[in-house]
Amino acid sequence: MTVRRCLPWPDKRLRTIAAEVEEITDEIAAIWTDMIDTMEAMPGVGLAAPQIGVMLRLAVVDGSTERGRVTRLANPEILHASVEMRDYEEGSPNLPGVSAKVTRPRAVTVRYLDENGMINRKDFVGIEAVSVQHQIDHLNGRMYFDNLSKVKRDMLLRKARKVRA
Repeated sequence: MTVRRCLPWPDKRLRTIAAEVEEITDEIAAIWTDMIDTMEAMPGVGLAAPQIGVMLRLAVVDGSTERGRVTRLANPEILHASVEMRDYEEGSPNLPGVSAKVTRPRAVTVRYLDENGMINRKDFVGIEAVSVQHQIDHLNGRMYFDNLSKVKRDMLLRKARKVRA
């Protein structure tokens, strides 16, 4: 088990678009394993590779109550998002101690490369839909608070600085 350190905000890698994964190799599988260990240690419902300093389009998501039902995604892409929106409280181990209510589509359909190197398509609903959207934001150099108004984002970042101090 290898729990990796999450990059602290404002590390510039958190604002960098991650590179495409060409193929699923043993190295990619090992990164996913470390990501799952890191996610479980937080505990969290998802993690994107850039959060631990690996600049590849890799993510893991597990919103199951019993755990152990992780979806491994490489190069995830949202194909469809529901028009129905939901508010969820989101946070990040890259900016600990703060969270904010973010509005996102309630369900999304995502295409991705799975652990077998096959192109897969999956519908995510509820907390897993939120998590996969959150992870894709990370892969695109975005943080959850980028979805807030400027006033709310500034308040959250000020609070985060106080928490760290």
